[in-house]
Amino acid sequence: MALGKIKADTLEHSTAGLVDTKFVVDGSAKAWTNFVGTGTAAINRSSNSSGLTDNGTGDYTVSFTTNLVDANFSFAMAANQTSTGTGMVTGDSGHQTTLTAGSIRWGFTGSSSNTITDVTTGSVMVHGDLA
Repeated sequence: MALGKIKADTLEHSTAGLVDTKFVVDGSAKAWTNFVGTGTAAINRSSNSSGLTDNGTGDYTVSFTTNLVDANFSFAMAANQTSTGTGMVTGDSGHQTTLTAGSIRWGFTGSSSNTITDVTTGSVMVHGDLA
């Protein structure tokens, strides 16, 4: 079976009108991960995420299956930590988020303290250009 290509500059919806495909490509998350952060941290679901590393209490790294062009990407994170409420992103254990073309590392603190803490569930979403 031969593989083909679909080339389009715009997409048309039957009732919502037209959208430039640039918005679809540039506006889509290039990687996302939802994970369990307690005990042995593990990915629940993900896209373009090749693994999750638990670097220690509340300190996580997600590696990308396909790298981004460089470390100049945008990201958003969220967490739920049952004993202290919603967690806050603070960077890795050195309190600095580390971005590379192939991964992102960060840490969480509990909302009632500035102590790095494991999260019950966490998520990270990355927007940027794939290599």
